[in-house]
Amino acid sequence: MSVSRRALLVTAAGAAAVGPVAEASAAPAAAGRAETGAASRTLSAAADYAVAKIRAVAPRVTGFPVGTRFEKWTYSRGGDWVGGFWPGTLWMAYLYSGDDTFRARAVESARNLAPRQSDTTTHDLGFLFYPSWVTAWRLTGDEEWRTGAIRAADSLIRRYNPRGGFIRAWGALNDTANAGRTIVDTMMNLDLLAFASRQTGDPAYLDIAVAHAKTARRVFLRPDGSTPHAFDFDPDTGAPLGPATVQGYDASSCWSRGQAWGIYGFTTMYRRTGDTGFRDAARRLADYAIGVLTPDHVPVWDYRAPQQPYDIKDASAGAITACGLLDLHAATGRRAYRDVALRILTALAETCLTRNSARAEAVVARCTRNRPGEDGIEISLPYADYYFLEGILRVLRPGDVDRAIDLSQPS
Repeated sequence: MSVSRRALLVTAAGAAAVGPVAEASAAPAAAGRAETGAASRTLSAAADYAVAKIRAVAPRVTGFPVGTRFEKWTYSRGGDWVGGFWPGTLWMAYLYSGDDTFRARAVESARNLAPRQSDTTTHDLGFLFYPSWVTAWRLTGDEEWRTGAIRAADSLIRRYNPRGGFIRAWGALNDTANAGRTIVDTMMNLDLLAFASRQTGDPAYLDIAVAHAKTARRVFLRPDGSTPHAFDFDPDTGAPLGPATVQGYDASSCWSRGQAWGIYGFTTMYRRTGDTGFRDAARRLADYAIGVLTPDHVPVWDYRAPQQPYDIKDASAGAITACGLLDLHAATGRRAYRDVALRILTALAETCLTRNSARAEAVVARCTRNRPGEDGIEISLPYADYYFLEGILRVLRPGDVDRAIDLSQPS
């Protein structure tokens, strides 16, 4: 399997797609501009709050935040699967504020992930190295970041199972447990492989990313556009065994953060390859998520859990969904995706920030890590802060966030 040379040569200079001209009256158009202006003011105030909070908390951060307990960050020294999000958040704060202190702290934090370049026990190397090392290379040009990110991609491709056409999610390479399991989250780790192909000219990385994405499109998407969290294969033959879950309600439910990973991940794969099948998959996932959003525009933790729409919330799913929808708007020109993204970000800014707590160390509250495991129920999570700021920058400073993570569209 191979990909086009064009796919390898997509650059950060690509412009976002422009939406179609609306045949609408002046009054609705003016109302839309007013709504957008109000959202921009709300998001600007939220970004100001976020940057001030990060500036106050950063000097006492002693590792990689993984979640809060009694509103204070708890840490992993090695980064767990979330280590890329703290340096990534510092990079977003730097882009928004221009404060070099954030830049220095981002560099210092990212360097602490260096031992993970050779980690072959997890699929989460994209989460670890894209918002930290790839962004560092794009913003500084220092070769160490590019080289380290490519090394991490080398570790990630070792997890590819060619018989089933998927990247294994969990467990050491010689561990038979979970050997045939892939999860929808893996879609977000594929951009590290696309980066490695662009930087080295070697299509093998992107070939694996494309193969995995095609498998995910085939096995995760239900007819209504919802997704399970996990899917199992026979690791020896590659035969599909069926859907499963760990963080969703059950194998037939739709874990909202997993749905968000899928929206964002499939859209990214469309941008990196120009394969409209990936764009169409993202649209199906997005249309489902939009259809089941509650009126407050903050996702419940699982869209099909029995207590929804009155169940507990996951603001992190909202932040990720908003970023994916903004990306999908750029890829399709469909204004509705941007409108819903703005409503989600505005809802998070108005109802999910930690403004009323003097002791809170995070920016975004009301996140849920693992409801079935009763682990982290409506706490703060580092990826919520990261994607909330990324989403705001996509709206207010698209050129800056493009410099950081490359939002280029297919040429």
